[in-house]
Amino acid sequence: MKIQFSADLDYQAEAIAAIVAVFQGQETCRTNFTVASLTDHPQMDLALEGEESDLGIGNRLRLLDEDILRNVRAVQLRNGLPPSAALNGMNFTVEMETGTGKTYVYLRSIFELHRAYGFTKFIIVVPSIAVKEGVYKSLQMTEDHFRGLYENVRLDYFVYDSQKLSDVRNFATSDSIQVMVINIDAFRKSFTDPSKEDKANIIHRPHDRMTGSRPIEFIQATNPIVIIDEPQSVDTTPKSRQAIGSLNALCTLRYSATHVEKHNMLFRLDSVDAYERKLVKQIEVAGIEVEDGFNRAYVKLLALDNRHGGVRARIELDLLQKGGAVARTAKWVRTGDDLLDLSGGRSVYDGYIIEDIDCTPGREYISFTSKPDIVRLNESIGEVDTDHYKRLQIRKTVQAHLEKELLLRPKGIKVLSLFFIDRVANYRGYDEQGNAQPGKYARMFEEEYATEIKKPKYDSLFGEIDRATAVEGIHDGYFAADKKKVAGRAVTLFKESKGEGTTAADEDAYNTIMRDKEWLLSFDCRLKFIFSHSALREGWDNPNVFQICTLNETASVMKKRQEIGRGLRIAVNQAGERVYGFDVNRLTVMANESYHRFAEQLQREIEQETGIRFGLVETHLFANIPVTDGAGHTAYLGTEASAAIWNHLCSKGYIDSKGHVQDALKTALKQNTVELPEPFQAQAEQVQAVLRKVAGNLNIQNKDKGRPVKLNKGVFLGEDFKRLWEQIKYRTTFRVEFDSEKLIETCATEIRDHLKVGRARFVTRTARIGIDRGGVAAQEIAESVAVFDGRDYQLPDVVGYLQNETNLTRRSLVAIMIRSGRLADFKNNPQKYIEQVAAIIKRQMRLFIVDGIKYQRIGDQHCYAQELFAQNELFGYLSKNMIASAKSVYDHVVYDSEVEEGFARSFEQSDEVKVFAKLPGWFKIDTPLGSYNPDWAVLAQTHGQQRLFFVVESKGSLFSDALRPIEQGKIDCGKAHFKALGTEVQFTVANNYSAFSGELTGA
Repeated sequence: MKIQFSADLDYQAEAIAAIVAVFQGQETCRTNFTVASLTDHPQMDLALEGEESDLGIGNRLRLLDEDILRNVRAVQLRNGLPPSAALNGMNFTVEMETGTGKTYVYLRSIFELHRAYGFTKFIIVVPSIAVKEGVYKSLQMTEDHFRGLYENVRLDYFVYDSQKLSDVRNFATSDSIQVMVINIDAFRKSFTDPSKEDKANIIHRPHDRMTGSRPIEFIQATNPIVIIDEPQSVDTTPKSRQAIGSLNALCTLRYSATHVEKHNMLFRLDSVDAYERKLVKQIEVAGIEVEDGFNRAYVKLLALDNRHGGVRARIELDLLQKGGAVARTAKWVRTGDDLLDLSGGRSVYDGYIIEDIDCTPGREYISFTSKPDIVRLNESIGEVDTDHYKRLQIRKTVQAHLEKELLLRPKGIKVLSLFFIDRVANYRGYDEQGNAQPGKYARMFEEEYATEIKKPKYDSLFGEIDRATAVEGIHDGYFAADKKKVAGRAVTLFKESKGEGTTAADEDAYNTIMRDKEWLLSFDCRLKFIFSHSALREGWDNPNVFQICTLNETASVMKKRQEIGRGLRIAVNQAGERVYGFDVNRLTVMANESYHRFAEQLQREIEQETGIRFGLVETHLFANIPVTDGAGHTAYLGTEASAAIWNHLCSKGYIDSKGHVQDALKTALKQNTVELPEPFQAQAEQVQAVLRKVAGNLNIQNKDKGRPVKLNKGVFLGEDFKRLWEQIKYRTTFRVEFDSEKLIETCATEIRDHLKVGRARFVTRTARIGIDRGGVAAQEIAESVAVFDGRDYQLPDVVGYLQNETNLTRRSLVAIMIRSGRLADFKNNPQKYIEQVAAIIKRQMRLFIVDGIKYQRIGDQHCYAQELFAQNELFGYLSKNMIASAKSVYDHVVYDSEVEEGFARSFEQSDEVKVFAKLPGWFKIDTPLGSYNPDWAVLAQTHGQQRLFFVVESKGSLFSDALRPIEQGKIDCGKAHFKALGTEVQFTVANNYSAFSGELTGA
């Protein structure tokens, strides 16, 4: 099967046209020069086989710099990019997201530049073996495609080899298109000192067979067009930039998705554009998190710092919260800090006192005084068993793979899954005779695959295949390898790879990957699951990778964009044709973190690596909006007009002075009320369309602007409100009594009936990632749970802990736990048991306290002053939670629920209600269950005679059974409080105004 290439993709045509247009006005011409002949040198492969021509052929440019700059600015205007103020060298940038065909674009640009201007000499500079092999494979795969597209125009290509200098001479003398692929390391070392020439790359050394000339001089004379693939990894040092300069390029074209330096940007297809145009796969993240697994001393080293008055470390640990629950929290620590104290007294941290903090680069760690554990940077201790975790990752990957096969096999699409590992031995080992033995991940995979395929829903995938042997041949590894003699026979053994694909062994691995690229896409190939070394990640980008799972034992340094980049390309079917659409193209990443963290990190990387600034309006943003004049000619709005629109948006408060989108713009876009200057009304629709992309779709929460609520002085200063306030303003104190034996029995019963202690769980939450100009957002679409049954932890002192939390005696606590009959649950999950038992006991203690509570008014001087209404400002949202009012102490009532809204409207409309107030948050009644804030104070008048004073609690239900115990307890305390005031106020609970009006008529 061969991958088919489309010549009609509009975005690729735009990128190619942008490069070609730079040389608009250039005549077809070339330069000639003399090339010294070579003599045979078998060791250096310099046999010329009858080569007689000594005439070199090179590129030639006739345009002036001002011509080039004018062309560049025209291209930038057309493509909506900021215009270059000056040329500053012949460097041009094309930005294309990973997986959108960057290599195809620059290879086809070679043919277009030759057809338009006669340029023939091109050098592709790459950063690594991985990219070099990828480019070479692309040249092979596109050979027939370009031959048919460009009427059999001859193109010769080769990978530079210092042992084959005849290729360099042929590059200089041939009149056909010549493409040299060269690794930056092959010509980075150049020395002008003759005593050091033997240390320079061969390309820079004088050579006897070239009459003392250097091979680089042949290249320089051709004035080649240099194409840099991934420049952020190529010209990163002064030596690299000097090496690029030594090529004497006519111009340098720079292609990447993540440019660091952007010279004369001509075309941009960034990650947002690619996602919105569905040119890459949609991303799903299955984040696996551990819940209720707090039974060990968990510590993770996040960062170290020696710049703030001594050495310190930022760690993550499990802290006891105020309510008794445990939460994973980050804290800075120094030498001598005791994690037992820092964790809130959790006994699992006993002995974990920080002993040593080492900030030395490459060996960062922390250690403890009484424990042997050493925690290295980005690593942790005390987590659940890692093998359980990895097995679950493998299981989820297999499940996702099989589900994709059900969907895509009928469409003729082969599904592949990719596992990254950091130790080859985890996938494959060898016995003393050199025979391959499966590593632990291979065994886990085979066991999980064998289990999953037994499910009847996968019957259609196997047909007559024996499922007992179905796992054979479906997984394999791509790793660096050594050929050795073991037990008298030659064997090939996988080996660890320490570098980023720079060794000869790594090159063999890449050769294998690239050689098998198309074969893997065929149904005839049984291989579906590929294991590869994470250090070799750069070479793996097969279009039919639909699942990616990283199984690194140590902290993964792989960036999110690198991780997803291996599977972003659009899938191909058995005919080699791309199949577009998110219904097919969905990449699932098995992450060992929450999908929220994954999405946040992905957005940070996109911002850092691409320069995309989410939610930002740039001054040139509207420059490429087309404008048609009266004669029907189309031009572009231009940078000056774009800047005028930007200034207007800023003056209206739609954006701030730096261009950041404000809520005012989001609201105006939603309501279609964006105001634009009169000269640009004809382009209003296009301008708003651009703004919608920048403001974003997924992350916007459209809210009205909050407005302050003003004091209604007519009510506030009136006699009615003063009389109402006199009835309710006083404060009280309370005391309690309860029966301890009855408390023990009640707590035991509650624990027996309501304790729910499950084992620690792995929770996998899958979210779909959305990328737009507003940012990266994650929308959860599925959740699944797996139980972790490990019990390799020390049981804590449960009685001591509960005694600290409840202040009950040890005897009472032991009696409660024994009578409950649920002590066995303590062993299942000690921390969860402790949390729930403590919560149940404290809740029952509060309720017992309420039953025995006695309130007493303190005195006339202890009260809430009426002036507090004027001193505390109130805010609300007009269309969300506030209504205008004439009877309330404020000119608007801010409500918290539909029930409260109904009361407010009814109070306003009722003839009986004279004044009322939604009691502010500062009006609090002390209770043993926490502060209580009633809802309403009301002054009503019945039959035009009797004045009645009420405090009203508005609830959705009148039945106490329907209210939470704490909530009902607070209401009971409120009732006792107002009774103790000794005033005329009545406390009542109502679920609507009709229920409250019954109190009026019955009064």
